[in-house]
Amino acid sequence: MKNFDFRNPTHILFGKGRIADLKDQVPADAKVLILYGGGSAERTGVLEKVRTALKGRTIVEFGGIEPNPRYATALKAVEMIASNDITFLLAVGGGSVIDATKFIAAATLYDGDAWDILTSRGSVVKRAMPFGTVLTLPATGSEMNSGSVITNPEKGAKLPFMSAFTYPVFSILDPELTYTLPPRQIANGVADAFVHVIEQYLTYPSAARVQDGFAETLLRTLIELGPKALETPNDYDIRANLMWTATLALNGLIGAGVPQDWASHMIGHEITALNDTDHARTLAVVLPALMNDQRGPKREKLLQYAANVWEIRDGSEDARIDAVIAATREFFEKMAIKTRLGDYDIAAPEIDRIVAALQDHGMTALGEHNAIAPDDARRILETAL
Repeated sequence: MKNFDFRNPTHILFGKGRIADLKDQVPADAKVLILYGGGSAERTGVLEKVRTALKGRTIVEFGGIEPNPRYATALKAVEMIASNDITFLLAVGGGSVIDATKFIAAATLYDGDAWDILTSRGSVVKRAMPFGTVLTLPATGSEMNSGSVITNPEKGAKLPFMSAFTYPVFSILDPELTYTLPPRQIANGVADAFVHVIEQYLTYPSAARVQDGFAETLLRTLIELGPKALETPNDYDIRANLMWTATLALNGLIGAGVPQDWASHMIGHEITALNDTDHARTLAVVLPALMNDQRGPKREKLLQYAANVWEIRDGSEDARIDAVIAATREFFEKMAIKTRLGDYDIAAPEIDRIVAALQDHGMTALGEHNAIAPDDARRILETAL
């Protein structure tokens, strides 16, 4: 196991009716900007519950944050913060709203060009506004980590950043808020959380028994409960376990002291930047192709994954690896997520654009060994057509 530092300062308030606890988490004298996405937060009554919980505080609202949050939209929120003397931010939504809020929190207090935050991957961030979250869509784990991904269509870029200053102060996780989510969003959330775990687990052995065992449990939970969440949308225990699994998938615990990959994510980001395909669906396309392409470097962990997650123990090593890659693809398909580039109107000419974008954005040494170059990404994508 590698040396590591671990710190996660986010206070989690989990369970039914926890929005009422906002009154104790947001400073009494705060001037609050509530940030949210589309109209669902209003239609489902979540925003009204938030307003009720914050009664007596000065509240300003900013809606319209996109599923892949846009740089230009975030800058509009920064302007609103300055003109209204906002002192606290509250993200109400899923990972996209929370990611946007992290960027807004950092950009508001940054003295230079806000684009620097993304091109530096967050290294220029030295402070950020305090913010909390009310999670409505379990998927990204953004409610308990410091990472964010922002899209800039004008530049053809979707870039991540992280900073020790962009952890939420608190996050409210009420599984009942997920009951009204469309099946597509639930499926996307399960797939996103699944690949988050895989990126930190499916690399090479590092004698990290706790992290491996934890990751395998999370994967088995998603495999078992993901389809059930689509079948029985109002089952509290299923939704509660999925919500907590998605949070644990990317709050730092299973990634502490182990090698990490993230090539599927970086390649997937460029697909989303190209044609706005749902982030989770890009991962479901790239991951099986990458697993097969990297079956040599990942051999030991692929066999461990086959045995401990899918109970595939019979046959030759190559046969077991073939079987577990097929099982992974079938899992995504069972969640009604297509796993080929052609399903998203991407053909060979678009692959050239994706590979060029990887080069432009400095994504030239991906994976746990920093060995996946643009030509390797091209080969992976060609097998995913």
